[in-house]
Amino acid sequence: MRLGKLVLSAITATTITAASAMAFDAPAVFEKDCQGCHGPAHQGGVGADLRPNKLRTKNSMNLASTILNGQPGTAMPAFKKGVSIGHSFNKADADAMVKYLKNFTGKQKMVLTLDNVKKKWVKHNDRMKLLKKYPDAVDVKKVTDICFVTQRDASKVTFIDGTSGKKLSTHPAGFAVHVTVTNKRQPRYAYSISRDGLVTMYDLASKGQKKIAECRIGNSSRGLAVSPDGKYVLAGNYEPGGAVLFDAMTLEPLKVYPTSSVIDMDGNIGSSRVAGIYDTPYGPYFALALKDAGHVYIIDYSKPNFPIVGDIPNVGKILHDGFENEGTEIGRYLMQASQASDLMGIIDFKTKSLVAKVYTGPGSKPHPGQGSSWYNEEKGQLFATQSMNVGDVVIWDRNWNTVKHVHTAGGGLFVGTSEHTPWIWSDCVLGGAKNWNNMYLINKQTLETDRIIQVGKTKGKLIDAKTHKVIASWKVPTSKVLPRILHAEPANHGQWTMISEWNAGRIGIYESKTGKFVKYIKGLKTPTFTYSIEHRQTIPGA
Repeated sequence: MRLGKLVLSAITATTITAASAMAFDAPAVFEKDCQGCHGPAHQGGVGADLRPNKLRTKNSMNLASTILNGQPGTAMPAFKKGVSIGHSFNKADADAMVKYLKNFTGKQKMVLTLDNVKKKWVKHNDRMKLLKKYPDAVDVKKVTDICFVTQRDASKVTFIDGTSGKKLSTHPAGFAVHVTVTNKRQPRYAYSISRDGLVTMYDLASKGQKKIAECRIGNSSRGLAVSPDGKYVLAGNYEPGGAVLFDAMTLEPLKVYPTSSVIDMDGNIGSSRVAGIYDTPYGPYFALALKDAGHVYIIDYSKPNFPIVGDIPNVGKILHDGFENEGTEIGRYLMQASQASDLMGIIDFKTKSLVAKVYTGPGSKPHPGQGSSWYNEEKGQLFATQSMNVGDVVIWDRNWNTVKHVHTAGGGLFVGTSEHTPWIWSDCVLGGAKNWNNMYLINKQTLETDRIIQVGKTKGKLIDAKTHKVIASWKVPTSKVLPRILHAEPANHGQWTMISEWNAGRIGIYESKTGKFVKYIKGLKTPTFTYSIEHRQTIPGA
């Protein structure tokens, strides 16, 4: 009898193990958690090239260990259970993923077409009827009080009142909602894009911020921009490569710009993902960064058929995000991150040319996010980017010369500021589990770190960076994980700065002028990017 139980237990355990192994879907997990850095065709980007010819000589055990434990000094996180925010890998999962990567046979090449995109356009509400029913905002005093919160793994967008922190509504918006923007000419209309290719339009003045329309433009997408005249939206696609131009009042597709056959910096012809998408107040232009080809295209939306009027080659390898200049000739220059060349390429919209390259340091992989542009009393207009692989904020001037490297606790994704704060706020979210709970507040005049916000499992601290003394502290809702904090976004006319706590499911609100804690917005799932309409109204290209 006892032997029977043991045999039965062994059979049950084997069945469960086999079921677990069968349940692991390597292609689906790669699509969800890996392709953002390693590319939908495994061709690399921020992460390494993982195609079979690159992995053939690699030790499988070492590769599986890298999946589980991450790669120090790079953007590669640990995916083992208890640490990962995405899929929690066990050893069997890691081995299965390595096997899948080493035997990957490629994906069918896709080409972006207007007909295919038009078939995916869906109208949810009549814009004019909502305008008549809700001539003014009903959930807030004015629509510019609203902030977006992207809830990455929940595949949702939440709207909050930036003056109170009150949650207004939540909407399904596609997997890993990546970017949100508003129509600056008519800020009641807002747009989001998800990593699985869903573009959504909202009416922020309506009750519950109702959806106007949606359109799926592909399988993998990233960037989004709205023309300053309020007429057009441009969305960028990873797969199939290219960009889609929409009517900003209906979200109906108007034109596609395929990038399935372009020449890269090495002279090879192939498909390119489109990463950064930008509008500018400097002229009637959109810019799109061809991630794999190293080009930046400039579209003139004021001309018939919306032609490409600038093709700027050799910007750098693996182009990603970027931002534009403030100050004089606002929006004339685009600072375009090249993550495999470790530089910021400076694009001039006036001459439609590459005018400079600002090198950020070997292996730094610049990722400015929204970037930072501000006036320094001694050095004039300055600009800054975050670095993904190292704890380094790189600052340069209007002559395109690097003036400062500011050391932080680890690699990060976002550096931002506003006229209402004396600092640029820099996260360390890629700095590993010992450092990702820090936010560095760098003085815009001295270019030195003044204060550090540090959020622990039960207690938060505002620390003087020079004396290491605690300036203020607050109670943190008890958490089993060390909060992974990122993306500081000004809100409420700049009086507050909002910091996402990715793995803790909340947003911390801080005084912009002092860095002191105010309160939490709770009940969120994996909040990452927050977008404040009031703040972004004055930022070129935001």
